[in-house]
Amino acid sequence: MDVVLLARLQFALTAAYHFMFVPLSIGVGLIMAIFQTKAYRSGAQEDQAAARFWVKLFTVTFAVGVATGITMEFSFGTNWADYSRFVGDIFGAPLAAEALFAFFLESTFLGVVIFGRGRVGERFYLVSSWLVWAGSCLSALWIIIANSWMQTPAGYELSADGTQAVLTDFFAAAFNPSTLARYAHVVVALVIMGALVALAIGAYHVRNGKPEFGYKTIGVSVVVAIAACVAMIPAMHQQAVVTAVSQPEKLAAMEAQYDDGPTGMYILGWVDEQNETVVGLEVPIDGMTSILISGDPTYENIGLHKVEAEYGETAPVQVVFQSYHLMVLCFGGIALWVLLGLIALLKHRKGADVGKGLLKVLYFGPIFPFLAIESGWFVAEIGRQPWIVWGLLRTDAAYSQAVDAASLTITLVLFAAIYLFILVMYLRISLRIIKEGPAGEPASIGGPASTEEAAAAPREAADALEEAPAAVPAGAEEGEAM
Repeated sequence: MDVVLLARLQFALTAAYHFMFVPLSIGVGLIMAIFQTKAYRSGAQEDQAAARFWVKLFTVTFAVGVATGITMEFSFGTNWADYSRFVGDIFGAPLAAEALFAFFLESTFLGVVIFGRGRVGERFYLVSSWLVWAGSCLSALWIIIANSWMQTPAGYELSADGTQAVLTDFFAAAFNPSTLARYAHVVVALVIMGALVALAIGAYHVRNGKPEFGYKTIGVSVVVAIAACVAMIPAMHQQAVVTAVSQPEKLAAMEAQYDDGPTGMYILGWVDEQNETVVGLEVPIDGMTSILISGDPTYENIGLHKVEAEYGETAPVQVVFQSYHLMVLCFGGIALWVLLGLIALLKHRKGADVGKGLLKVLYFGPIFPFLAIESGWFVAEIGRQPWIVWGLLRTDAAYSQAVDAASLTITLVLFAAIYLFILVMYLRISLRIIKEGPAGEPASIGGPASTEEAAAAPREAADALEEAPAAVPAGAEEGEAM
């Protein structure tokens, strides 16, 4: 197989797999911080137990996310050495900042959250929980800065021989035209992910004998999800505007627009690439995408014919088109599941029976934000092809020429096998934590702990990682736990 294709497949595997756990950790991190706040305010044993539950789930997810991100970063030097040489002066700064200012912040205060219960003051313990989440959001910012520079490079100049991008303005590079819009879009999506996971967990426990914890979780998740969904509307709009202005070629692929002119909008469809048409359901308003972008139905975007004439090729139209529309449709699914969660919550507060069928339906809510997030990254990364750095460096000129197809194939297979094993173990451990739910009567988070409790506290999060059950909990395969 083609070496460039294999290198891209390997990076796609590592990045997509890593990005399964980033949304979970950031989204669940917010839920964890909210429940820590409830425990701080009430001091109730049940709230403290709930907070400990979310700490366990967050810790396991965070650990797997960190481990899976390491291989992805190493591939910049192994498979994409020419890319690293070209962008090293610019790309290295946000990655270093992510480690120094964000990861250390997150991991340090996570240590306080895991090991500090009963050893630090209540307020410091609570602040530490929020700093864990803030650190994860700051980490996402630096990664978005690095990736956004690849999409809309700024604050640089090329070296005399054209082989390196040299940083000239750090702030212009960091806050390039797409950074803030993409960051808002991503972070809101991650919050939605955490809220839908919490909604599913709450529904599971209502249905399986822990209604007090379950309904509290549903209440928190519904409020967070509604706020995030409302925030997503302007975030999506701004992201579309930035794409139209700075990457019109990507927008052409997103709607399979072959000729220059106003851009319509499909709800779903299939691209007939041979005949350059789309068969599907289209919004019956001419230039609908142009209207959303500019308010003007005559706003023109370039077509794929012009892109191909200028660059010699376009992004894979079918993949970008389907990924984009899947992302949009998933947002509709998210809104529907949040509405179902709100209905369940309101029925409970009115004293009405919440049917087991409705609760079981809520288990499947996390599917929608997960698919939306993954397909959104497909649009962002595949949609900028054939460029790895937009307008500056093509993907087929960025790979390491010392790497051969055989080594890429072997490592690709090994990565797939190891990642599958890690995923199975993660599911076994996390489903066990979810099935058990909050348990026990922990010591006050800021008060004195008994000797036995103090000795046991540091081991609690580690136990979740070390002790895998002999089998997947009963009912997990039918979606009982998520």
